[in-house]
Amino acid sequence: MNNQRYEGTLTPVLNSFERFTKTAIWPAYVGCLLAILYAVFVRFYQAAGGTIGFPGQLKDPEEGYMASYIAGVMIMFCGFVLIALVKPWGRVLPMWVPLIGGRKVHRLIILIPTLLCTAFLIAHGVSGIITKALLLAGVITIDFPGWIVLDVQSLVMWDLLFYEPWFLCLGIMSGLTAAHYAQASGVPLSSFRCGMILYLISVVLLILWFVLAIINDFG
Repeated sequence: MNNQRYEGTLTPVLNSFERFTKTAIWPAYVGCLLAILYAVFVRFYQAAGGTIGFPGQLKDPEEGYMASYIAGVMIMFCGFVLIALVKPWGRVLPMWVPLIGGRKVHRLIILIPTLLCTAFLIAHGVSGIITKALLLAGVITIDFPGWIVLDVQSLVMWDLLFYEPWFLCLGIMSGLTAAHYAQASGVPLSSFRCGMILYLISVVLLILWFVLAIINDFG
């Protein structure tokens, strides 16, 4: 009985976020679905010449189509990476993989790129919402290079109501999945908590930098 009490005192108490991310794997599937839907019905659609959500005419349409296609491929790949973070083969390679099957995957190989993408997605979404709201309110002006004809009002509404919320939602799903992977792959709780604080500070600073860059470079 004494040993049980003693061991109990050594067991750290998880907060609600840590308990949630330790067991929840659904954010990975939601994030993957968001990535696939966006890649197929937005990027690949626009790469094929679709005009819905594309309120204007580009100076170089071919370059724009190729950029949309490449972005779609990258976004879809990122969605599948989220699935890897909640599957056993995201930590130990399957035996059928030639030469390296059965080897443990170092967690930083997947975790670092996922955290970088998460920070970019969240910063993109939040800064986009902030700057487009300021533009809509008449507080700032933004120049949009690369267009021959552009309906700015329509572009701003698409960004506020669709594109930027999508970036933010995918970023949140990616961040929750990364937190699950960090705990599942054995990151010490003290390191996890310290890393979370530093990471959140970094994301806030990145958002501020994005906002200032948009205002100063394009305002």
